[in-house]
Amino acid sequence: MKKTYKVDVDCAACAEKMQEAIKNTEGIKDATLSFMTLKCKVEFEDGVDVDAVMQQARKNCKKIEDDMEIYL
Repeated sequence: MKKTYKVDVDCAACAEKMQEAIKNTEGIKDATLSFMTLKCKVEFEDGVDVDAVMQQARKNCKKIEDDMEIYL
């Protein structure tokens, strides 16, 4: 399953770090975060609870950049 989320991030370097944090979240197969469009495309592993996985991804990103946001 693939979903696209709107994000709010202040710089391209932070966006790259957030992308890696999202990719490394358990239950996520792949993710691409674009600073230019402020969108994140996420591909999930089969059978995961998408909402729970994205809540964890958001927590992982907040550790890197606490004023960022992923609109779930």
